[in-house]
Amino acid sequence: MRVIGRPVVRLDALDKVTGAAKYVGDMKFPGVLHAAILRSNCSHGRIKHIDTKDALELPGVHAVVTGEKYQKPTGLYLKDRTLFAVDKVRYYGEPVAGVVAETPELAKEAVRLIRVEYEQLPPVYDPLSALADGAPLLHENLGNYEWAPVFFPKPGTNISNHFKLRKGDVKQGFAESHIIHEETYCVPHIYHSPLETHVAVGYADNGGRLTVWSSCQSPFAVRKFLSTALDIPLSKIRVITGYVGGGFGGKAGATIEGLVAPLALAVPGRHVKLVYTREEDFVGAYVRQGLVARLKTGVGKDGRIRAQQCELYWDAGAYTEYGANIVRAAGYTSAGPYDIPNLWTDSYCVYTNHPSGGPMRGFGMPELHWALELQMDTLADKLGMDPVEFRLLNCLKDGGVTATGEVVYGVGLTECIKTVAERIGWGDKKEGVGKGIAIMCKAPAMPTNASSSACLKFNEDGSVTLMTSAAEIGQGAMTALAQIAAEELSLPIEAISVSCPDTAITPYEWQTVASRITFSAGNAVVLAAQDAKRQIFQNASYILGDHEMELVDGQVRVKGRPDLSVPLESVVMGAFLPDGSAKGGPVFGRGTFTPEGLINLDPETGQSPRPVAFWTFGAQGAEVSADPETGKITVHRLVAAFDVGRVINPVTLEGQVEGGLVQGLGSALFEEMVFGEDGQVLNNSFVDYKIPTSMDVPAIETYFVEVAQQDGPWGARGVGELPMVPTAPAIACALKRATGTLHRKLPLVRHGRD
Repeated sequence: MRVIGRPVVRLDALDKVTGAAKYVGDMKFPGVLHAAILRSNCSHGRIKHIDTKDALELPGVHAVVTGEKYQKPTGLYLKDRTLFAVDKVRYYGEPVAGVVAETPELAKEAVRLIRVEYEQLPPVYDPLSALADGAPLLHENLGNYEWAPVFFPKPGTNISNHFKLRKGDVKQGFAESHIIHEETYCVPHIYHSPLETHVAVGYADNGGRLTVWSSCQSPFAVRKFLSTALDIPLSKIRVITGYVGGGFGGKAGATIEGLVAPLALAVPGRHVKLVYTREEDFVGAYVRQGLVARLKTGVGKDGRIRAQQCELYWDAGAYTEYGANIVRAAGYTSAGPYDIPNLWTDSYCVYTNHPSGGPMRGFGMPELHWALELQMDTLADKLGMDPVEFRLLNCLKDGGVTATGEVVYGVGLTECIKTVAERIGWGDKKEGVGKGIAIMCKAPAMPTNASSSACLKFNEDGSVTLMTSAAEIGQGAMTALAQIAAEELSLPIEAISVSCPDTAITPYEWQTVASRITFSAGNAVVLAAQDAKRQIFQNASYILGDHEMELVDGQVRVKGRPDLSVPLESVVMGAFLPDGSAKGGPVFGRGTFTPEGLINLDPETGQSPRPVAFWTFGAQGAEVSADPETGKITVHRLVAAFDVGRVINPVTLEGQVEGGLVQGLGSALFEEMVFGEDGQVLNNSFVDYKIPTSMDVPAIETYFVEVAQQDGPWGARGVGELPMVPTAPAIACALKRATGTLHRKLPLVRHGRD
């Protein structure tokens, strides 16, 4: 029974198209109270006084919470933030106080009654200014914070992490170069734009146990965050995640949960609901960091890259506890998909008075590849070399060496490039139309001990409940994992149901991030199925005898003897013998997976023989024109090819890629958070913040290369984030060939005439 590789209808499809799917905002709770957040109206200021008296006296208000009670810095990676502002605020919109009231309207009215007196402090709004001598310090106590040992903050500065990579001899590489090109590239902050804003419900019982329902990607990470922030044991915290209406990284880690939890603790016995408005969502969670990238690249007369020096300055915002990891990931990927023998990279995570930077689809790779791919296209032009041939010459292949010194095998990038070039019609010319290509790579940015686990609970009829804490954020994880289970157990997909994450019930999952769920959770499902089969065969042996067995189409049979078999449902609860006795018991398969052999990067050189679980490669082509009178940019076609290892579900995979390309199109053409002189976001609604509509979407073609990942489930590797990575540079390179000008700032609609 083959399920892998088939276009299976998503398990959640009917619920979502009929409106039956329950998101956290849809959940009903008895006697629920409502919360609202007072946010700062200055970007950098010392808090002199908070007056909550009038708010507390308003009838219907149950509690007001400030940072006075919760002063401990916390975070998952770098503990640099508090739940509510303490002592000072560091960006416009930072939470200062929270109110719990009978209705949403009352909560908002009470917020307006809270008075806060600030002493204005000088702000800093870009990373280069934040690094200048005499720049105002955002975190004077940086040296007292706690952080993971893979990060390197610089106390006394605005640098929350400095990642260094040193490979080969850069000076010698530049000395051997025929052409050296230096350039600066800029990427703005952008917003994740999920259909569902952040929402959470908290409930604290009288015994000190806390339950949080949240539209989050990572319930176990939320539980860990709340435990350390609130000094509550993990055993007394429960986090439940239902359907999530889009995450894209903005619902990774913990954000809104750190506000609703202390508010719920203030009113034990009552549920407290907090729903962000769209305007709040722009600043209340993570935004994608800005980047200023300075690249210097040298190539020989033969077209081969000899050396590259990178300076990456990340505008990571006021709190960078998650953003520090993005800066690290970009640093160790700073060669991109190219085999460059000599590298020198400094990647800086810099505090500014902007909203907190954090993960967004691609985890720093779209920003990095914007600079890399424009740089490579320019070098090809300077050499008089075809951009496709330049990339084919220099891209990673089997036996190639990454920026970190890792030797890679099973690389399907060359085939991806050739596929895109062929399908985009690279050699064909059209008047006024340009074609561009960009390539990319990405690895899952996760700690070496990031684990997944899965359980398979069999029902009396032989059907199975797959228990996993992988969050369904729209990427199709629920269906892909069910397909893997069905394939391993030789069952129809209809026999598999999947539970929603619940830290009190479902097994541990590190986080639903990093394009790792199909790989990591998928491997855990394979191991759980193998464990279940051992139990099934043991139960069946009491009836069929001690033989080698197999599962085929819902039957347990002796290998080579199809006449010796029993139905699966007859043994999943144990074996019941003719004399009335019973042996064995209910089948419950369990599997855990942690990638083996990963080694941390050297802190001084960034080198490691295997720092990541796997690499995924891909290429994209774009066909673009621009109106010479109006400057209007039209993207006519996008073509993508990715090496996914093994296609689990072609329909959901195609949907993932198409969605990623459209998201990448938005970042290329329109998307940019615009800040006022006071640091306030000026375009915090979809009236002013533009994302692509159906009218903007071009013709899209997707192709998949399948070079199996040796340790992946059925050979698969993750691809969810990748489609967004090379879209913007592919469009910019095409625009250059249409107009003769390469634009180095995003978005192109705003900066296309720079």
